[in-house]
Amino acid sequence: MQIIPINKLKDTAKISAICNESNEPIFITKNGYGDMVVMSMAAYESKMAQIEIYNRVMESKAQIANGEGIDGRKVMDRLEKKYAE
Repeated sequence: MQIIPINKLKDTAKISAICNESNEPIFITKNGYGDMVVMSMAAYESKMAQIEIYNRVMESKAQIANGEGIDGRKVMDRLEKKYAE
C-alpha cells in the first residue's frame, strides 16, 4: 500500500508507473488526512468486476429469501432435457 502527499502528484509519470507496476491503489493525503485514491485502469476494472459479482450474489440471495429462486438440480434437469433432444 502506497500513501503519498498531494504535493507529490506533480510527477504524474512516476505516479502512473507506480499504479501500473503495483496494480494497487495509491492513497493521496492532504494535510495529513486521506483525500483521494488513484489507481490504474486494470486495478479499477478489476474492482468494478468484483463489485458487480458481489451485487449479483446479493441480488440472488434476496431473490432466494423472497422465494423467487429455482432449485439448482431442477435447472440442470431442464437444461439436460433441452439439449438432449
